[in-house]
Amino acid sequence: MKDEIETRFVKPDPFLQEYVDSFWMLKNHAAADKEVVVVPDSRVDLFFSYSPSKQFNCILMGLGNQPTTLWLPARILSFAVSFNLLALEYVLKRPVADLVNGYTELPAGFWNITSGDLNDFDQFQKSIAQTIKEQLTLATDDRKRNLFRLIYSSNGSISVNDLSEKVFWSSRQINRYFKSWFGISLKSYCNIVRFRASFQQIAEGRLFPEENFADQPHFIRQIRKLSGVSPKNLFKNQNDRFVQFSPFRKK
Repeated sequence: MKDEIETRFVKPDPFLQEYVDSFWMLKNHAAADKEVVVVPDSRVDLFFSYSPSKQFNCILMGLGNQPTTLWLPARILSFAVSFNLLALEYVLKRPVADLVNGYTELPAGFWNITSGDLNDFDQFQKSIAQTIKEQLTLATDDRKRNLFRLIYSSNGSISVNDLSEKVFWSSRQINRYFKSWFGISLKSYCNIVRFRASFQQIAEGRLFPEENFADQPHFIRQIRKLSGVSPKNLFKNQNDRFVQFSPFRKK
């Protein structure tokens, strides 16, 4: 029997990996809407979607720092791009500070994508990758590039002071950058990146800290803060209720 939720992921080519986490497809085969709890995943998602109940639209979803309940419409088909934060300045060229735990609908025809482009995922991801490359017209600030490389390579398990020292950028300036572009502090973002890594280990049944948490109680508190439930209940994940959109992981 086919799963109600079908997903597929493609990683970008090496040239885009600093800006794009993945291209992906999501389809709800069910005849009824499905309730899901979206937990923070540290990426910014761009969705192109349609369903029998909703016309074709394009939505930009900002960072999340708390669990959010959503309904996936019946028969919805979404093609999406999950962006790393460096892409906000250099690809999308707009901040998402006003979209924490929220989203905005983009104008019709954004990046010239129409409902017809959702017939072929392989062609979609190739076309959108080329569009993203064409947006990269500004030289990337090496401090920002190195900052995000350190955050992602450590799964967020690195202190603000260490980051500041390694990239030669004051923590005050970094936090100003994060607040103005992304709407949260650097420390909060690192906690979300660490949670993202922990989400997959929990899905695999490893219910103990692996990402530089101080101890088990600290681990449980952070998981509960960002998912709304304990690691044990997150692992059970009844009816695949808890999801991350980038990637949309299942046990």
